[in-house]
Amino acid sequence: MNTGKIIVELREKKGMNQGDLAARSGVSRVMIGKYERGEASPSIDAAKKIADALEVSLDHLVGEGMYKGFDKKTLQRFRDLEHLEDDKKKTLFDLIDTYIRDAKARKAYAH
Repeated sequence: MNTGKIIVELREKKGMNQGDLAARSGVSRVMIGKYERGEASPSIDAAKKIADALEVSLDHLVGEGMYKGFDKKTLQRFRDLEHLEDDKKKTLFDLIDTYIRDAKARKAYAH
């Protein structure tokens, strides 16, 4: 998926129009339209402003990198986990693993 399509998808998911995104990012509505249509590619500075306005990482916005699927809040949670004591980390990971296992089981039985 190209950056323009990702911008459209994220913007619409947030219930924003191009004018809203322009106001939040400081990037003109005209340029956002050009990015979305694939007529131009955002500079790093513009992409960073748009990513911040959409509350995603730059990796996510450009569709590359190992964190491309995570929003900023999720990434911050991962960073914060690293500062927990080992026993608390283990408890949280056990809980996460349980939810993931249950979700996979429900999905498997639904078919």
